[in-house]
Amino acid sequence: MHAPGVDLEAVGVVTGWGEGVAVLPADAVGAAAGRTTLAVERPRLVGDRFRRATRECLLGVAAVRALLESSGRSPADLAGSGTALLYVTAAGYGASNRAFIEATTAGTLHFPYTAPSAVPGEVAIEFGLTGPYVIFVGGATATIEALAQAARLVERGECERALVLAVETFQECEDLLARGRWLLGRPLAEAAACALLSAGTGRVTVTDAAAPSELTGRARRRTGETLACEPLIALALGLETGDDSLDVTGEWRGRRLGLRWHQISARCEEF
Repeated sequence: MHAPGVDLEAVGVVTGWGEGVAVLPADAVGAAAGRTTLAVERPRLVGDRFRRATRECLLGVAAVRALLESSGRSPADLAGSGTALLYVTAAGYGASNRAFIEATTAGTLHFPYTAPSAVPGEVAIEFGLTGPYVIFVGGATATIEALAQAARLVERGECERALVLAVETFQECEDLLARGRWLLGRPLAEAAACALLSAGTGRVTVTDAAAPSELTGRARRRTGETLACEPLIALALGLETGDDSLDVTGEWRGRRLGLRWHQISARCEEF
């Protein structure tokens, strides 16, 4: 009998290159052809509450939809108190706050979308999530920590499944980000990614890392700079190969963390 563990079932990815990892080029720098930012078009979501929603909110919903499509799940599989939601971003609130300032000047109220809970709030409403949720603000190291926390929640039975969602947008603040060009890679690729974790036989370990993992390097080469989304994109690439062990790393402000996912089992038929 196996001790309680956690499996990575699927990862949904939307980037400036398109949906999924299959559309990613082999060399993002070359494919960008001099472009510094690869923006994602505003997702066309139906519903009155999406009319004023920021692109970050819409991309969060789009990433979960991509996850459901790739895993063969339905929205009903996520609804209820059994699903935890852990949200991560580093750059997203710059875009929403700038949009708020500009909209206020024009006489339109967008203040609610500057709150840290705006993106997970829209996702929770759209998919009927009523379980625990946590917000992490930071780069790729925060995503590693979010994945580890999600794994603990599942392993302890505090939830049946967990979504780890990251969203990064750059277009609205491209001129500001250009001032810190020595701190960020190029191209800046807008992205939203969502991983689904559920009870299984896998094990997650997190440690300090001396160097970027091969899988994370591959994600960077193929996508560009995606900040908090990078570890999730790396996991999506790893799932494509079917390896039993996935190693990803995340760096932010001089700190690097590594996460290893051991013995990832086949996707379950039921939650």
